[in-house]
Amino acid sequence: MPPEEMTVQDLINLLSACERDAPVRQALNPFFPMEHRLAQVIQATDATGKMVVYLAEGGDEYSQLGVLPPEVAVKLAWQVPAQPPPQRPRRTARGNQ
Repeated sequence: MPPEEMTVQDLINLLSACERDAPVRQALNPFFPMEHRLAQVIQATDATGKMVVYLAEGGDEYSQLGVLPPEVAVKLAWQVPAQPPPQRPRRTARGNQ
């Protein structure tokens, strides 16, 4: 059974908890996470005759903003939290002493 789709009301409820002046962006592609500006909200009928709302990025060269911030990819569970490499004792010019 496919997962239940988010509705416009669900989206409104989620957005109502956000800062009203914050820009809206779209996170795409979990294997190469990128962020995009949203430019349009379109309502149309899908292949089954059901009404669907589409959030679309702009068509200009400035719509794709770049790599998604790592903390966002972690919150989306697209990446695991990265840990810094363990500290190792530094070697001296004569080797370890």
